[in-house]
Amino acid sequence: MEIVQLNVQGMTCASCVAHVEKGIKKNNGIEMAAVNLATEKATVSFNPEETDIDKIIRSIVDAGYSAVLPDEKENNEQEKEKSRQVRKLRNKTIISIMLSLPLVSAMFVGIFKIEALMILHNPLLQLVLATPVQFWIGSRFYIGAWKSLKAGSPGMDVLVALGTSAAYFFSIFNGFFAEALDVGTSGLYFEASAIIITLVLLGKYLEIKAKGKTSEAIKKLMGLQPKTAKVERAGMIVEIPISDVIPGDIIHIKPGDRIPVDGLVLSGNTAVDESMITGESMPVEKQAGDTLVSGTINSYGAVKFKAEHVGKDSVLSRIISIVEEAQGSKAPIQKLADKVAAVFVPTVLGISIVTFLGWWLGFGSLTNAVVSAVAVLVIACPCALGLATPTAIMVGTGIGAQRGILIKNGEILQAAGKVSAIVLDKTGTITRGKPELQEIYPLVNTNDDSEKSRLLALAASLEQNSEHPLALAVVTAAEEKGLLLKSVLNFSAIPGKGICADFEGESYIIGTEMFLKENGIKTEAIVKIKTELENKGNTVVILASKEEPLALLAIADSIKEHSRAGIETLKQMGLDVYMITGDNRRTAEAIAARAGIENVLAEVLPKGKAAEVEKLKASGKVVAMVGDGINDAPALATADIGIAMGAGSDIAMESADITLMRGDLREIAAAIQLSIRTMAKIKQNLFWAFFYNSIGIPFAALGFLNPIIAGAAMAFSSVSVVSNSLSLKNFKMKKYETSKIEHKEKFMTNKITVDGMSCNHCKMSVEKAALSVESVTEAVVDLEKKELSLAISGNEDAVIEAVKAAVKNAGFAPV
Repeated sequence: MEIVQLNVQGMTCASCVAHVEKGIKKNNGIEMAAVNLATEKATVSFNPEETDIDKIIRSIVDAGYSAVLPDEKENNEQEKEKSRQVRKLRNKTIISIMLSLPLVSAMFVGIFKIEALMILHNPLLQLVLATPVQFWIGSRFYIGAWKSLKAGSPGMDVLVALGTSAAYFFSIFNGFFAEALDVGTSGLYFEASAIIITLVLLGKYLEIKAKGKTSEAIKKLMGLQPKTAKVERAGMIVEIPISDVIPGDIIHIKPGDRIPVDGLVLSGNTAVDESMITGESMPVEKQAGDTLVSGTINSYGAVKFKAEHVGKDSVLSRIISIVEEAQGSKAPIQKLADKVAAVFVPTVLGISIVTFLGWWLGFGSLTNAVVSAVAVLVIACPCALGLATPTAIMVGTGIGAQRGILIKNGEILQAAGKVSAIVLDKTGTITRGKPELQEIYPLVNTNDDSEKSRLLALAASLEQNSEHPLALAVVTAAEEKGLLLKSVLNFSAIPGKGICADFEGESYIIGTEMFLKENGIKTEAIVKIKTELENKGNTVVILASKEEPLALLAIADSIKEHSRAGIETLKQMGLDVYMITGDNRRTAEAIAARAGIENVLAEVLPKGKAAEVEKLKASGKVVAMVGDGINDAPALATADIGIAMGAGSDIAMESADITLMRGDLREIAAAIQLSIRTMAKIKQNLFWAFFYNSIGIPFAALGFLNPIIAGAAMAFSSVSVVSNSLSLKNFKMKKYETSKIEHKEKFMTNKITVDGMSCNHCKMSVEKAALSVESVTEAVVDLEKKELSLAISGNEDAVIEAVKAAVKNAGFAPV
């Protein structure tokens, strides 16, 4: 199946949407067709062996509309043309108001019997004023009505054209022929036809302006992309269009420049403002080896980097693509509105005919028959139905994108608010994802530093071919000590268990206790010390020869700064929070306790994560899975909602329904709350759209509504729906009793003032130094306050002194 998105022009209401979708679905091989009135786009999934894009476009044209493939240059031209059309609409609306005012004034002249202005009741004068409004300014309704009738799909234009024409020609009949024919009708309704057209145009103009505001988020994202880049070519730095940059190009960036494409820093140090992508306000330190993201701003320092992802492959382009897809999608709640819209106009036409016949034949009043039938035609508004869902989705997904929350489509936005259980992968989600070796414990010569170094070099040599985070922690520790790593033979990695390899003619194993037992190695002698290390939250890796264990390596991964606060918020929202990990139960429970999680799924191998998610779903829970690794992808796909951390792998992001660019667990709560608020707005919009029509049409049919009032109500119903959706822009997360600061005070009561910190790099260095002290279970730096907060288990005074010494050794000044 292929997916294509088309720009559709000529749609005015929900009935138009239904007719375009119906036209597309007449083609063979169409799997899905979703048309969005707010964005004026059609998203179509089709089998290229049965149909093609040309046939799909032709079917839209046959339905009475126009469609083109989006193109950057054409889009710019279309935007300019749209702006011209909006200005033209504004000018026509102003002229229409000026021509209609005398007609409205004539109503009051008659009521208050102002003799000097009775000329306004002259039929010829009213005809002269009303005719340009009816046939010049109102020509768009006749053209639209003709196209839709020719295609067999009547829409709002038919209702307006019929209603105003009835009032206009009935006025001509009454003004110039009724008296001569003595048919007993009287009264001029030129003001009704003119004012209805004026009000509908005014409403359409206000609607367009309001709809423009719903797409501000996507426009801001598109505006982040620089137009040019300074690239090395033939030994010189030249400025070229962004479209000419290719992977491998060397790009130079100065302070204040926007990063043109994704890349890898080759030289230079700087801090980059990534707030427009991640929502994180604090600039991120960058140095050689770090990644840069297109659209972000270089705060200071000149940087040279290598282009990696350009064009549609860049992070910014992917974000724009996700947001566009979401804003063009439909939520399941819209199905009812679509069903109503498909039969709306024919139903209203039928009611109008019945109303006319009822008043004329039943009461013998042709005047009342015409007035009531016109009122029915002009009050009916499928526009509000068509805009109720897409405008709210546009604003909701746009607000999410500005916070660094990328929601894949309207269906996910609707489902997120129903989540009842959250499953959090431990590594990289709850924790930083950068485990560090805390200590190595030889089982003989335990205090011999040279023996520790020998065993660490052995372990690192075995692990150097592995990409597992624990293996990288061991290798990094050995490299920091300057130990020489040697090559190994017959390397074999068993996911979730460990590795086997030959080193200098001997076979070794490094991994879990279970893995050692599976290889016939006894582990009774290490159980006690291993348990003690695990109870402190360490993951213990065992190094063994083929006969016996040789050493224990204690590895720990610190919890992210905001993880506990985010988890606390989710629990206060009434959600069940689970932690899933491959760690053994003791280690897992120790880490879970520090994070504030009671439900622990421990010793789960990568391939078993999806099965655990399936079990929770089978128990009746609506499950959201949160992860960042490649091995999380199956579980993300299995869950009702898959949430990927933006700092994780591309595979996890592709498998996810929601991506958190900032990697902050507090944003899970924000995404769920945004879903709930957006759905509330959609329900409000749909309620008023249905309520308005279900009350307004009967009132009009019974003769209780003047056509002018009916026209005004119809014109402003869609404006009210769009305005209600726009109120989502004021979205703020609901505050719970335990705020971030209260949480720190409750769980991190020990505080140290640290001087000399100026950036995120300093912050991380101080936290790392503090966490290197045994008995420090959590360390968080508040850069603004220059304050280090600690969670300590053990003798507090002794631990604080040890932390001060560690921070001082790291180059900072604890007070």
